[in-house]
Amino acid sequence: MNNRLLITSLLLFFTLSILAQDHLMMGADQLGEYLPKLKNKKIGIATNHTGIVGHPQNPKHIVDTLLALGVDVRAIFTPEHGFRGEADAGASIRSGKDKKTGLPIISLYGKQKKPDAKDLEDIDLILFDIQDVGARFYTYISTMHYLMEACAENNKSFIVLDRPNPNGFYVDGPVLKPEFTSFVGMHPVPIVHGMTVGEYAQMINGEKWLAGGIQCDLEVIKCNRYYHNFRYKLPIKPSPNLPNMTAIYLYPSLCLFEGTDISIGRGTNSPFQVIGSPDIKADRFHFTPQSMDGAKNPKHKGEKCYGQDLSELREEYFVNERAINIEWLVSYYNKYKGDKEDFFNSYFDKLAGTDQLRQQIEAGKNPKFIKSSWQEDLEKFMSIRSKYLLYDDFRFN
Repeated sequence: MNNRLLITSLLLFFTLSILAQDHLMMGADQLGEYLPKLKNKKIGIATNHTGIVGHPQNPKHIVDTLLALGVDVRAIFTPEHGFRGEADAGASIRSGKDKKTGLPIISLYGKQKKPDAKDLEDIDLILFDIQDVGARFYTYISTMHYLMEACAENNKSFIVLDRPNPNGFYVDGPVLKPEFTSFVGMHPVPIVHGMTVGEYAQMINGEKWLAGGIQCDLEVIKCNRYYHNFRYKLPIKPSPNLPNMTAIYLYPSLCLFEGTDISIGRGTNSPFQVIGSPDIKADRFHFTPQSMDGAKNPKHKGEKCYGQDLSELREEYFVNERAINIEWLVSYYNKYKGDKEDFFNSYFDKLAGTDQLRQQIEAGKNPKFIKSSWQEDLEKFMSIRSKYLLYDDFRFN
C-alpha cells in the first residue's frame, strides 16, 4: 500500500469511527483540521496516555497515528505521571526513549519543567494533547504554560488539540493570589475555572501571563458538539489516583485535604473518594492505606483511618451542587482531636492559592461565610473568562 493510499485509508477509518459516535469529537479526532498545518514541519508532541484518537472502544494513540500518517514527529514531551501515566503524584519523571517508536521522551516534571532551546532546536511546532480535569492544582495546565512560554521565546508554533473539561459545568473556589504562585497554581484563577485547555491557553496568552508578557503563536483545534454543561465521561483515567468519574468530580474538593493531616484514600481502591484519619475514631467507616502502584508511600500508610465514604455519590449530586464542598474540610478540622496546629501543613496555602481559607477555618468561620468571601473575585474572574470561551457556557438542561 503506497503512502497516499495509507493516509486516505487511515483518515477514512477515523472519520467513520467518529461518525459512529452520537456525541462529540475531540480536537485530536479532527485530523483534517490540523494535518495540513503539520506538513513539512518537524513536530514535538506534548501528550501522555490520554492522547487518543478514534472511537473509545478502538482508540489509537496520537503519536502512533501521526507517525502512520507520515508526520515528522521528533520528540514527545511528558507531564506529571509520565508518558504512560503510571507514576505517583509528585514523583520525578525521567527523560528517556519510547520503546515502541524510538522517539526521545523529554520529561517536564522533575528537575526540568520547561523545555530549553536545545530541546526545541529541531522542532518547528508543538502539539498539546492531554486530558485535563479542570482544577487549578492539576499540573497539566502548568506544563502547558511552560511549553507556551518556551515556544514564544524560541519562535515556535503551539497548537492545542482541545478536549472537554469534565468539571467544566461550574466555576468555584478562592482565586489565587500572586504571592502563592507555584507549580500547583500558576495563575490568578479559582480552583475550578470551568475552561477547556484550549480556552485556558487562550487566557494565558491573552492576559499575558507568560514571562515578560510575551505571547506565543497559538492555535486551538476545537472540540465539535461540546458545550460547558456537557457530561463528558473520561474513557481513560487521567492519572493513577483518579480512577473514575466520582473521583474526578470530588477532586476539586478533596485535593485540599492533601494540605492537611487527613487522608483522601491514596493507597486504597478508592482514592479521592474517602476521607479519614487515625485521629478521628468516632466515625464507623474506616480504611487502611497501603503501598500500591500510583501510591508508593501514602499518607498514614498501615494505619486505620476513620472517616467517610463518598464513593456512592452519584453524578446528580455534583450537577445539582455545582460547587466545591468546604463543609467536609471545616468538619474534619473541627473534629480533629490532635493539636490543631498539626492539621494543616505548608502545602495547604499553595493548593488554596491563598492563606485566607486556612485562616478562616482556624477562626471558626462557617462554610457559608467562607464561600461568600470568594464571590467578588469570582465575578471579576468570570468577566475575564468570558473573553476566551470557545463553547456555549453553562447551558442548563
